[in-house]
Amino acid sequence: MTFSSDLTRQRYNERVLKAVKFIHTNLECPLDLNTIADVANFSPYHFHRIFNAVIGETLNEYIRRKRLEMAVYRLVGARDMSITDIALSCGFSSSSNFSKAFSAYFACSPSAVRSPEKFEEHSKIGELKRKHGKDFDPRKLYPELINKQQETNMDVQIIEMKEKRISFLTSDKGYDTQTIYSMWDKLCGWAANNKLMNADAYGLCYDDPNITPTQKCRYEAALTVDEKTVIASPFKESVIPAGKYAMAYYRGPQDPEGKFHTRIYKEWFPQSGFEPDDFPLIERYLNDDREDDYCEMQIMIKIK
Repeated sequence: MTFSSDLTRQRYNERVLKAVKFIHTNLECPLDLNTIADVANFSPYHFHRIFNAVIGETLNEYIRRKRLEMAVYRLVGARDMSITDIALSCGFSSSSNFSKAFSAYFACSPSAVRSPEKFEEHSKIGELKRKHGKDFDPRKLYPELINKQQETNMDVQIIEMKEKRISFLTSDKGYDTQTIYSMWDKLCGWAANNKLMNADAYGLCYDDPNITPTQKCRYEAALTVDEKTVIASPFKESVIPAGKYAMAYYRGPQDPEGKFHTRIYKEWFPQSGFEPDDFPLIERYLNDDREDDYCEMQIMIKIK
């Protein structure tokens, strides 16, 4: 069986994604090739090429990007941590090495993320722009700097949700709109063939498009299914875990930059007494924005 066969490719993808999950949960720790290759059950001699083929980045590039993205979250959300503390907690040996890597990637200093009102665009082009065509603007991470006319009222409720079995597809182009629409067409066609007329539609959003390149963001389109439904390739099976969720209702224009999502983290969480749990943000879709001139959904974040 060759690597190009669908079955082998799916197995390779699953093993590489296992390594990706390991990286995400150990970004604060030293990460070496042998350990990560062992998690994916690949020979370290070949893992570099396999990882690059599946993810589209080398292993070192991926780890560095995720550490820098984690640093942005901490610069914004962990105001009690110094830049040096953040640098060390994100796997950098010193604040100077961190600042150099951060500025080279984002074309923006760490201190500018802490003081976005002083941010000024300049001619310097960072790696994020060169490699992914994406400009970084730290002001977009602060809802108080968003145009107030575009804001939507935010009413967050705490709900208890039972475990939900899902059938899902993973986007191979991140948050690319046409790719996501194509995934939903495929999922809905599969649901119709299986007479799943009452399935709920969820999007699992792992990354912030203001920080992560759009095509590198991880997105899963999912439909709820009962225990009798058979799920076969290319569809995958998982669960949305039971627990408490913070839920906010959104109805308005499409929000590709996730401004409303950002407001939940910046405005509601600090005064709520809760913290986000280790599960991606969920969007539950209540309409088809291709047919309507607006987007309607519930945004849910697992809490602890």
